[in-house]
Amino acid sequence: MQTKWEMTFATTVAATVATKIVNMMITSFPKGEVEHHGNYFSEKISIKQGVSRKMIRDEEFIRGNVPMTKQEIRILTLAVARLEKNSVVVDVGAGTGSITVEAARLAPAGKIFAIERKAEAVELIKRNVEKFGVSNVTIICAEAPAGLSELPAADAVIIGGSGGKIEKILDELKIKKGGRIVVNAITIQTSAGALDYFRKHGWNYDAFQVQITRLKKIRAYDMTQALNPVWIITAEKD
Repeated sequence: MQTKWEMTFATTVAATVATKIVNMMITSFPKGEVEHHGNYFSEKISIKQGVSRKMIRDEEFIRGNVPMTKQEIRILTLAVARLEKNSVVVDVGAGTGSITVEAARLAPAGKIFAIERKAEAVELIKRNVEKFGVSNVTIICAEAPAGLSELPAADAVIIGGSGGKIEKILDELKIKKGGRIVVNAITIQTSAGALDYFRKHGWNYDAFQVQITRLKKIRAYDMTQALNPVWIITAEKD
C-alpha cells in the first residue's frame, strides 16, 4: 500500500506531465484559415494561436474489423507532429484513416498520403475521407516500405503500423530538413527498433508512454476501463 507521501508524489508527477502535454498541444496546432466542407466544414474560420478545431470522436468514424488509433492518442500524436496548414504528411499503416482524416483537416493546404496494406482498411479510409469531406488525401494500397520511395519528401511521417518492418520503413522515408517522424508503438519490439534506429542514425529523438483509462458506465456504477499503453516516439533530423 502506498504511503501518504508516495501518493502525493505520484499525484504531483502526474499533474506535471499532464500540464506539459496540454501546453504542448496548445502550441502545436496550426494557425490561419481553415476551409470547412459539408456537415463538419461549412465556412472558413480563423484558428488563433492556442485554439484548435474540434477533434473527431471515435464513434464518428466508420469502423470495421480494423484497429483504429483512439482519440486521446490521435490528439497527442498530432500535437507532437507539429503540422502546419500546408504540411506534407505520410501516414504509414493508416488503418481506418482516423489519423489521415485529422491530419488532412489540420493541414488543409497540404497533402496527406495514407499507406495501408489491407483491402478492408483501404475501403474504410476511402469512406471516412468522403464522410469528413477532405480532398487532400491520396490513398496507397501497399505494404510499407513498398510505395514509400515514390512519395515526395514529407514534413511529418506518422507510423501507426509497421508490420514488424520498422527499420526498413524508416530507411525508405524521405523527410524534409526539420521534418518529424512520430512512431506509435504498442509492442516492445517496435519501440525498441525505432529507438535503436534513431540512436544509430544520429536523429534527435524523444519518447513518452501514455496509458489511457476511460470511464465506463455499468448500470448504476462508474467503472474504469484501461486501453493498451502506447509509446509515442518522436524524431527530428537537423
